[in-house]
Amino acid sequence: MISLAGRDILHAWGKFVFTGVGLGLLIGVTLVMAGVYRGMVDDGKALLDNSGADLWVVQQDTLGPYAESSSLKDDLYRTILAMPGVARAANVTYLTMQVRQGERDVRAMVVGAAAGAPAGTPGTPPYLVAGRQFTRGHYEAVADMATGFKLGDTIRIRRNQYTVVGLTRRMVSSSGDPMVFIPLKDAQEAQFLKDNDAIWQSRRRTEANPAINRPGASGVLDAVLASQSSNNFVNAILVRLEPGADPDEVARTIYRWKRLTVYTRAQMEDILVGKLIATSARQIGMFLVILAVVSAAIVAFIIYTLTMDKIREIAVLKLIGTRNRTIAAMIMQQALALGAIGFAVGKITATFAAPLFPKYVLLVPQDSIAGFFAVMAICALASVVAIRMALRVDPAEAIGG
Repeated sequence: MISLAGRDILHAWGKFVFTGVGLGLLIGVTLVMAGVYRGMVDDGKALLDNSGADLWVVQQDTLGPYAESSSLKDDLYRTILAMPGVARAANVTYLTMQVRQGERDVRAMVVGAAAGAPAGTPGTPPYLVAGRQFTRGHYEAVADMATGFKLGDTIRIRRNQYTVVGLTRRMVSSSGDPMVFIPLKDAQEAQFLKDNDAIWQSRRRTEANPAINRPGASGVLDAVLASQSSNNFVNAILVRLEPGADPDEVARTIYRWKRLTVYTRAQMEDILVGKLIATSARQIGMFLVILAVVSAAIVAFIIYTLTMDKIREIAVLKLIGTRNRTIAAMIMQQALALGAIGFAVGKITATFAAPLFPKYVLLVPQDSIAGFFAVMAICALASVVAIRMALRVDPAEAIGG
C-alpha cells in the first residue's frame, strides 16, 4: 500500500526536516536541563567522595558544613581521634569566595586542610594531576583545574599571596564551584580572623563597656580581648573509620560524649540532595514540564497543518475504501518520524553543547532512553488531533473540489 506519510515527507522534505530540526533544538534544551540536574547531584556526591570522610562532626543542631555554617574548636579532633572505631580525624574549613589572580576573579570554595598530612587524610585532595601537595604551613595552594590556574601561578586570598604547587580535577563544591586547597592555619585566618580596623574598633567598644571594664575585672577584659583576635575555629571534623566499624554506632558515641552533631555518609548525601538541591530540582522539573507541553503543542500544530494540506488525498483514500485505521496509522507514522528526527537532532545538540556550559552537565544513557520514549509518546498523543480531523473528512470532497 502507498504510504501517504512517506510520500508526503519526500514531497515536502525540506519543510519536514527544518521542522524536525526546530523541534530537535527544543528537545536538546530539555536533555541539557535534565543533565544540569544530574550534574548537580553528581557534584554533591563528588564533594562527599573527595572529602575522604565516613563521618562529619559539626556544631550541634546545624546542617553544616555544606548546608549551614558550623563552628568548632580546632582542638576537639584529638578527643574524637581517641574514640573507638575512629582511624583518622582531621579539621577542615570551607569558605566560598572570590579568589583573585592578577586582574581576574574566580569563584571558588577555599578549603583549609592539614599541611603535609599523610596520604589519605580526610579533607586533603585525594589525588593530583600535576605538581605536588602543599607541605608548608603557609602560602601554598592546590587548585582544581576548572579554576584555570596553572602551576606556579600566584593567587590572592584575603590579604595573602599563595603559589599554586599542585593541580587536581573534579574537586567541586555542591554548587559546582571549583576548590582551592590551602593550609588550615591560613584558611582559619581567612575565614575567622577580623581585619585590623575591625579588631581595633571592637576592642574600643569592649573597653568602654562598664560591665567588663570595672575594678577587679582585668582578667575578664583580657580574656575578651584575646578572644576577639583568635581564629582557632574550624567548620567541621572529618572522620575516617576503622575497617568494620559501624558508622551509626560511632556517631552515637561521639554525640553522647561530645554533644556534637554527627552525620553519616547517607545522612550527608540526603542533606545535599534533599535540601540544597531540592529547590533547584523542583525548578528544573517545572521547566521540563513546560518544555514537554510546548513540544507537544508544536508537534500537534505541525501534524495538523500537514494533514490539512492533504485533505483531498485523504478524501480520495476514503472514497476508494481505505479503512480509517490505515489513515490514522499513516498520520501517526508521520508524527513519529518527526519525533525521531527531532530527538536525533536534540541528542546531538545536547552532546556537543553540554561541555560549553559553565556548570557541569551530566548526560546519562538512562535519561536519553527515557527521553526518546517520552518524545515518541508526545508525538503519538499530539497526532490525535490531526487523526480526529482526518477521520471526519467527507469522501465527497474528493469529487467536489
